[in-house]
Amino acid sequence: MDGILKGVKVVDLTTFLAAPTVARVLGEWGADVIKVESPKGDPGRMQGSVFNMHYSDDENLGFDISNMNKRFITLNTKTDEGLKIMYQLLDTANVFLTNVRSKSLAKMGLDYDTLHKKFPKLIFAQVLGYGENGDKRDAAGFDATCYMARGGVLGTTMEKDETPMNPSNGYGDFQVSMCLTAGICGALVKQMNQGVGDKVTVTLHHAALFMQNVAMVSAQYGNTYPKSRKEIANPFNNTYKTKDDRWLVMCVPVYERDYNKVMTVLGREDLIDNPRYNNVDKINAEHLNAEFVQIMGEAFKKQDLDYWVKAFDKNDLPLEPCYVPTEIYSDEEALKNDELRKIKCPSGNERFIPTNPVKFASIGKPELKVSKPQGSDTDAILEELGYSKQDIQNLSAEGAVGLTKHI
Repeated sequence: MDGILKGVKVVDLTTFLAAPTVARVLGEWGADVIKVESPKGDPGRMQGSVFNMHYSDDENLGFDISNMNKRFITLNTKTDEGLKIMYQLLDTANVFLTNVRSKSLAKMGLDYDTLHKKFPKLIFAQVLGYGENGDKRDAAGFDATCYMARGGVLGTTMEKDETPMNPSNGYGDFQVSMCLTAGICGALVKQMNQGVGDKVTVTLHHAALFMQNVAMVSAQYGNTYPKSRKEIANPFNNTYKTKDDRWLVMCVPVYERDYNKVMTVLGREDLIDNPRYNNVDKINAEHLNAEFVQIMGEAFKKQDLDYWVKAFDKNDLPLEPCYVPTEIYSDEEALKNDELRKIKCPSGNERFIPTNPVKFASIGKPELKVSKPQGSDTDAILEELGYSKQDIQNLSAEGAVGLTKHI
């Protein structure tokens, strides 16, 4: 089945996670994605070592999560012929996607101003660490530094007086990916309607601030961060530990309406209609938060996690266990909705991988094609551009292009 982006061509000059994942998603939606790698290759091919995962030609999911559904060409754009081929690719492309720093792009002849003059219809899409106008506009940007740290995520979400959380790699990267994907789709509409391209950028730092809208706005009114779960404003929107030492999250935002129901489910019928605790404004005004959180915590400690999940579900009160990945592998909600899919690697092993969260009825379950070795499609792509087999051999011998390179 054809995707909604059939006919769209994307030239991908990206590394690591945020930017290449944009192209992965566009590829799932039917775009023809050509990933251009330098002779050294995308260091993301070796990220399995960072993620504590196996990586090789026949099984490299650390690379696949950002690079499925692509074709791979190796170009040395520092050579005249390599840059010429790059321009040929861009001449027929709808989108140029990159996370290379702007100063480096200018040296390569691949900056926005240069490309917009040469290819006015081309969409220039870029992931940046920081904005284009600040002192750090040319600084290296990574999820851990730009997004999680300076973007306020770690300092805001940590438990008060505890160490910052240790999130999985790329937590912010993948949110940035979906932001830029949305921007590109908007630019494609402009390209279709007006016949001109645009420059679309998303920074890791900006995305972090946006994702924390409530914290960023409410702090102006004295809502201080980080918070303690013992001092949470609404004790019904909180984490609690169970008898079997598992954490759960309950989210019952309409406190007064559901107070008696929650007390009943917790086995604290003695607190029904209790004026000390049945009004959340009073709890906050009289600083009863820690006292009531402790009462609820003692109640949750009397039963195992499974008991509470069933009890709250039966009473239509939102509560979920704090799952770890190995539990999600058997989560029927994730599997039945194709949120997590098992794919077969060339090694023969079957592994789980998340699908992208945007679904189209016309596509159904998009095909997930695992990535191939570096330069696997160099020959085929060059032939599409009109190069003969002898031309390709000469370009390879000159170091302008690279053929298949194995890990």
